[in-house]
Amino acid sequence: MAGHAIEITDANFESEVLASTTPVLVDFWATWCPPCRRLAPTIEKLATDFVGRVKVGKLDTDKNTEVAPNLRISSLPTVVLFQGGKEVDRVVGYVEEAKFHEMFSRVGVK
Repeated sequence: MAGHAIEITDANFESEVLASTTPVLVDFWATWCPPCRRLAPTIEKLATDFVGRVKVGKLDTDKNTEVAPNLRISSLPTVVLFQGGKEVDRVVGYVEEAKFHEMFSRVGVK
């Protein structure tokens, strides 16, 4: 995966997301999903702009089939913000970058 966004998988979800000491934004996506492809550049930009402050990752729901159902993710894209191992915010569908800035500010990230 290019850039600063990390690949989140069923195998590393606990260590990369739940055990993280920094907030983690996870984009649940699939290759066949047009809104997911449209959102991808925004997710990568956030990963670059917030490096060191927010961990940004992408989880391909076709390749990783355990985590998304456990989190009741039924529409793509769904982007979830975790802090301290708990979900603190979620958006479903394509949204503009400003929405993510709002989410980050609610957890104290500027």
